[in-house]
Amino acid sequence: MTDELEPLSPGRALEMYLEAKQDELREKTLSGQKYRLEAFVQWCDEEGVENLNELSGRDMYEYRIWRREGHGEDREEIAPVTLRGQLATLRSFLRFCEEIDAVTEGLREKVPLPVVSDAEGVSDTTLEPDRAEAILDYLNRFNYASRRHVMLLLMWHTGARVGGIRALDLDDCDLASDHPGVEFVHRPEVDTPLKNGEGGERWNAITPRVARVVQDYIENNREEVTDDYGRRPLITTSQGRVAVSTLRDNLYAITRPCWRTGACPHDRDLEECEATAYVHASKCPSSRSPHDVRSGRVTAYHRQEVPRRVVSDRLNASEDVLDKHYDRRGAREKAEQRRDYLPDL
Repeated sequence: MTDELEPLSPGRALEMYLEAKQDELREKTLSGQKYRLEAFVQWCDEEGVENLNELSGRDMYEYRIWRREGHGEDREEIAPVTLRGQLATLRSFLRFCEEIDAVTEGLREKVPLPVVSDAEGVSDTTLEPDRAEAILDYLNRFNYASRRHVMLLLMWHTGARVGGIRALDLDDCDLASDHPGVEFVHRPEVDTPLKNGEGGERWNAITPRVARVVQDYIENNREEVTDDYGRRPLITTSQGRVAVSTLRDNLYAITRPCWRTGACPHDRDLEECEATAYVHASKCPSSRSPHDVRSGRVTAYHRQEVPRRVVSDRLNASEDVLDKHYDRRGAREKAEQRRDYLPDL
């Protein structure tokens, strides 16, 4: 960095940052950083900041408050743990801006990060195993072998991330053998990366019943299309390989209690509740995310006392990560399970 700053607009700086990070970050990570930094560009526009050279420590404080309170187009108030993540991305961006002489040296250190406790850093929502099974039973009866049915069935029985489910091709599925299963393969060059790269590659066994549902979906409900690379995705739309956002929205929709039971546990008027609309399904307090499905699956495995190493290998996550981010058993429940292994208790 030189002593002379060179004028640079926020929008152009973001473009340069994303271009510089293309070879370092996976596409999903890069997309997330772009979304978080677009909020900062919005703030600069509102405040009339056309040149990053002008930014000061006070500006960083004011941006933090602005973002915390949910200002900005299509933005909402956010929790401290989310705000910390967004400000950490801003620090990374400002480090890059320092390197290209666009902001004063040390500005990134003036971005105040909120202090987050361990409890705040972990989501407390989950898809309880009993509820997951109830939704799957409903799908089995009324939406058998539909895209939604297969999506949740595979997520629940493999514990895979939604990106892994999206990445599956027909050729990754062995459904007819006596020991059926699906293979997760990292293919970033053709738009289906796995979160942990090649380290996330694995073969997951599934039951013959799950294999039969997937096969029925392929034969009766799957759109017979290829993706942009000529591959045959397992889960499709009329446009090709299903998008992660579509899978996520489908999950929000089918985990709303009113979708399955016609009743609302939150005492909302269903004729006026915006969450009854598919595009706003995530606004239902009872709707659940892909992360919640994984946490529910981990919780179910632990209640069944499946060995920790087996769960770790199947879900492609370390035992520490599973304990911190996915196991939703309470302290009392864990203690009662340990009782069976301890003498004189």
